[in-house]
Amino acid sequence: MEKSKRHAKNTSENKKPYVRPRNVNLSMKITQEERDMIERRMEQAGMKTIRAYVVKMAIDGRVIQIELESVREMVRLLSNATNNINQIARACNQTGNIHAKDVAVLQGEVESIWDQTKVILQKINQL
Repeated sequence: MEKSKRHAKNTSENKKPYVRPRNVNLSMKITQEERDMIERRMEQAGMKTIRAYVVKMAIDGRVIQIELESVREMVRLLSNATNNINQIARACNQTGNIHAKDVAVLQGEVESIWDQTKVILQKINQL
């Protein structure tokens, strides 16, 4: 009987999975607010320990740095188009006419906005 019990202990079903040795200490100080944020995100990710969450994020996480110059350019283009729409609306209210030249300018501005939107979306897709 003793042999069968010993034999059962050595089967692959009863072996513990290999655990990587963790022999390097990494420590840092954080604020309570940062810890609360980490704990909230850890819970959202369904992780049970801060250590597991921090290791996972440090190894697999992404830091996304957004370049805002493209967005600023789009805001500028939208502002120009909005100003032109207001000017066309005022002129139309005063004269009852819309000039083809004004519409063509506005169409060009809308096209520029779409071009800038495509640039921004391409940059987002590269993230």
